Amino acid sequence: MFFKPKRPSIETELQEAKALYEQVVNSPDDSRAVRQMRTRLALLLRAHIDKTFVAGAEKTAAWQDAVAMALTSGLTPPPEPEFNHFQKVHSGEKDIWVYLPPDIARRVFTLGAQYQKTHISAQTAIQTVQAIVDHLCRYELGLDSPFVALKFLRDELEEEEGSESTEPPSSPPATSGTAPA
Repeated sequence: MFFKPKRPSIETELQEAKALYEQVVNSPDDSRAVRQMRTRLALLLRAHIDKTFVAGAEKTAAWQDAVAMALTSGLTPPPEPEFNHFQKVHSGEKDIWVYLPPDIARRVFTLGAQYQKTHISAQTAIQTVQAIVDHLCRYELGLDSPFVALKFLRDELEEEEGSESTEPPSSPPATSGTAPA
């Protein structure tokens, strides 16, 4: 009979994720191994930040729908959605928990919610999240160059701008003079 190894509890995995973050951020060592750990953590944090932004937008959309239904039904609207400073991120062949300090996770989640509510533009969301990421990478992780945040939203903006510039004009431009022969 074969026995599968017992998986650690979610609580243990969350504690390990936080411990990894704190170990990497607080390491005074600048060895190659530590730089690699910082880079790896930065990649995991990029995925966490993207997922947190999207969660802010998606949970806010669902919340807005629930509020509208509650108001039309005469019920008490639900409370606003909350952020999570842990995200499950796909790494290699498995999913792992990644920790992001609550103040950063809250700010990114709130930006996703503000974007969903159209209180801020996509460009403002990108710039603000990128400023958070720049600070995180440079001052917390000690990296020389920060990662690019919200790449999916940047790509979406580029597609929109590209489709706007390639659309044919709705009417032919006015010409002066005589028509070509």
